[in-house]
Amino acid sequence: MVKKVNKNPLWRYAGSNWWRYLIGLTSLVMSVLLDIWFPLITMSIVDDVIIGGDMHMLKIDLICILINGFGRAVSQYLKEFFCDVSGCRVASMSRKNLFNHIQKLSRSYFNRNNTGELMARVKDDVDKLWDVFGFVGMLSIEATGYTIGAIIAMVRLDWKLSIVPLLTLPVIGVMAVRLERKLGKIYGDISEQNAVLNTVVQENLSGVRTVKSFAGEEYELKKFRSSNNRYSELNVDQAVMMAKFDPYMGFIPKIMQLFVLLLGGLAVIKGNMTLGVLTAFIQYANNIVWPMQNMGWLTNSLAAGIASNKKINKILAEEAGIKDAPDAVKDADPDGEISFNDVSFSMNGRKILDGISFELPVGKTLGIMGVTGSGKSTIVNLIGRFYDVESGSITMDGIDIRKLPLEAVRSQSAVVTQEVFLFSDTIKENIKLGRKDSMSDETVKEALEMAHASEFVDKLTLGSDTVIGERGVGLSGGQKQRISLARALARKAPVLILDDSTSALDMETERDIRNGLLQMKDVSKIIIAHRISSVCKADEIIVLDNGKIAERGTHKELLEREGLYYSTYEAQYGDYRKALKVIGEEELICQ
Repeated sequence: MVKKVNKNPLWRYAGSNWWRYLIGLTSLVMSVLLDIWFPLITMSIVDDVIIGGDMHMLKIDLICILINGFGRAVSQYLKEFFCDVSGCRVASMSRKNLFNHIQKLSRSYFNRNNTGELMARVKDDVDKLWDVFGFVGMLSIEATGYTIGAIIAMVRLDWKLSIVPLLTLPVIGVMAVRLERKLGKIYGDISEQNAVLNTVVQENLSGVRTVKSFAGEEYELKKFRSSNNRYSELNVDQAVMMAKFDPYMGFIPKIMQLFVLLLGGLAVIKGNMTLGVLTAFIQYANNIVWPMQNMGWLTNSLAAGIASNKKINKILAEEAGIKDAPDAVKDADPDGEISFNDVSFSMNGRKILDGISFELPVGKTLGIMGVTGSGKSTIVNLIGRFYDVESGSITMDGIDIRKLPLEAVRSQSAVVTQEVFLFSDTIKENIKLGRKDSMSDETVKEALEMAHASEFVDKLTLGSDTVIGERGVGLSGGQKQRISLARALARKAPVLILDDSTSALDMETERDIRNGLLQMKDVSKIIIAHRISSVCKADEIIVLDNGKIAERGTHKELLEREGLYYSTYEAQYGDYRKALKVIGEEELICQ
């Protein structure tokens, strides 16, 4: 669901920094006034001192120059410091708001959008807001303020001569507006392509081992080259547009200066203007050239900021698909009893689950088997309420999970998936994962032992303080799975869900871990697996087929029925089973 309102409260962020902006803008005004005052000092030096010979006025003018120089130095420092710091804080608050909002979005949103695009929004686009609310915004206000002040001063000095710059400014303004409109479109395209390029790089680096394994470097290079070339083309288009605009920004002010010198010089020769007035007028005319010449750059930067803010607002307009119900039971504290009551679920028009019902009492173990695509992992996602059921209900301790706060629902279960993600941090911090203060090192140690990870972690030089990479660089698949399991065990949640999470372990290690988990009598366990040995000791096993429960029962009961479970058993252990049967040790398969 997309809302039509702008949720990026930039002005509120700016308002929270009002005193910094007040100091910065006050300093900016002082700097502008001092810049406008300086030509008047030079006018006095020319007319009163050089031509008039007034030595007393020379002393006053020299003091004024010192005051002007010192005042401008102080005001420049305060202006740049406070305005830029304020812009930095606005950008930081905006980035925090955006990141926090992204954390609340549903999984379906991430299925539709690339990680690289979101990275571009959080980093690059927010940085452009920093420019708008910091240095660039400050320069825009300063340029506008000085131009207005200089025009007023020139009108007071000689209103006829001031017509020349007054006729020039509208021309520059019209060109700047036209440029901003064109640049807005280009910057929108550049921002989009930057996100595409980020995605290509991010996916390549994340899957670099897969790329190398399949000798896919050339293909990846072509894909990168295509995205990079398009990004370069758009930036060239922007540069060409600026190149067409900038010469006019340099030429038009020079024409203005030429006419000021020509007409002002004639006025001095005729005695209609003093040399000091002309000197001051020329200074004003020269000083408004830099705002004119930088109008293109300022417009360029502001257009980029506006385009970036639109991209950010597009994300902020996305509502979280799964939210707390208004009448959510706030004080609920489920203890691990889960029930599926005729649950059905579809995605993208395809039925994933159809009429699923089962009960998992506290402390019991449920095994789930089925071929790929039968809906096993969907059950896990529904328990965590990452999606809502299409029909039926899921309850925890008899309460529909849609009536429970999301935090309460998700804190009830600890999930271990086959696809392990480890952060660039120590093993210990990977296990604590956001619970640095509330989880003791002793809890981490116990979890590592239960997951049979301490046997290799203890051999590391720094033990659990060893830093590992984003994807667990330097660890085998089995080692990463054991750390992931330890992370789940350390949470001590009422429900433990293993989603094919021991596939990279040898059968002996898997058996030891499984038997240890079965001893956890106060924890409800759901084990999803392809291996019979992973689920055979469960209190109940359900076998999914095309989103429906095809079979259910204990290991022994399912074997006696000789259905899908039996077929899987025979495929995995047929020959081994026959050999064990001869010696009367068939039960060794499920120890």
